[in-house]
Amino acid sequence: MESQVLLETAVEEYLIRFKEVYRESLKSDIKLINTVIGYISRKKGKQLRPRLCLLSACLCGEPIENTFRAAALIEMIHVATLIHDDVVDDAELRRGWPSINRVWKNKLSILVGDFMFSKALANMIHLKNFDVLEILSNTADRLSQGEINQIEKAIKKNMTEDNYYKMVSDKTASLFSASCQLGAMTVTEEKDKHSALSSFGENFGLVFQIKDDLLDITGNVEGLGKPAGFDLKKNILTLPLIHIFEKLDPAKGKEVKRKLNNHVRKSELKEISKLIEEYGGIQFAEKQIDRLSAEARDKLDIFPDSEHKTSLLKALDFNYNRSH
Repeated sequence: MESQVLLETAVEEYLIRFKEVYRESLKSDIKLINTVIGYISRKKGKQLRPRLCLLSACLCGEPIENTFRAAALIEMIHVATLIHDDVVDDAELRRGWPSINRVWKNKLSILVGDFMFSKALANMIHLKNFDVLEILSNTADRLSQGEINQIEKAIKKNMTEDNYYKMVSDKTASLFSASCQLGAMTVTEEKDKHSALSSFGENFGLVFQIKDDLLDITGNVEGLGKPAGFDLKKNILTLPLIHIFEKLDPAKGKEVKRKLNNHVRKSELKEISKLIEEYGGIQFAEKQIDRLSAEARDKLDIFPDSEHKTSLLKALDFNYNRSH
C-alpha cells in the first residue's frame, strides 16, 4: 500500500481526471454492459499502469488531455486481457472476488473483454498520433503472441529461460513499457526520454512477472486474491520451475513434468514447491529481480531528481517487495 500512496500523492490531481476519462469511455446504452463494468470497477486493483503513465508524463512535462486518454486506454487494454485470461485459465477468483466468467459465464466475459478493447481503440483514434498508434498496435500484437506462446510451451514442456523472457516480455512487460513511453510521448518530443521510460517500463514489467511467479509458490489466497500454486495447477511454466528443470536429473524432471500434465494434487503441489526451494529456484528468481530492478533504476539516470522520479523509484521498490 505504501507505494500506491506515494503514486497517488505524486499524481493526485491528475488521477481524478484519468478516472473521469476512464469512466466516460466505458459508458454504454446497454444496461448489462454497465452492470458488468460496475462490478469490475468495484474491485479495480492497483491501476499501476495508468499511474506509471501519469508519472512518466510528469517526469517530462505537464500532463495534457491526451495523457489521460492514453492512461485510460492502457487500463482498458489491461482489464480486457485479464477478463480473457480468466476465461482461458478457467479462473474462479480475480482480486479476491469471483471472476467475471464465474458470475456471468464465458460468452459474456469474452464479449465484455471485446467491448473494452473496442473502447480502447476509440481512445487511440482520439489521440491522433500515428507514432502512438504504432506502439499500441505492436503492444497488442505482443500481448496476444505472448499468451499463445505460453500455451504452446506449457503443452510441449520445452520452455527455456530465453523462451521465458521472450514470453513475459511480450505478455506482461510490453504493456508496462507502453504505459511509460506513452506518458512521455504525450508531453515531449525528446526521443531519449521516450526510450529511457520505455526501457524502464519493460524492466519494471519483467520484475512484476517474476515476482508473480515467486508469489505463486510462496503466497496465499488472502494476499494474492487467487489460490497459491494456481500457475502450477494450470500447467504454467514459471521461472523458478524452469530453472530447476536444468538441475534435476532427467528421470526426476520427467516425473515432475508428468505430474504437471495431470491434475496436480495438493500433496504433489507441496512436493514440487519444496523441490523448487531445495534446488535454488526461488533464490535464482530473486537474483533476476535484483538484476532487472537495477537496470530499471539506471534508465532513470537521465532525469533530474524530482518528486515524480522518486515516486517511480519507490514504485520499483514496492514491485520488488510486494506480497500480492
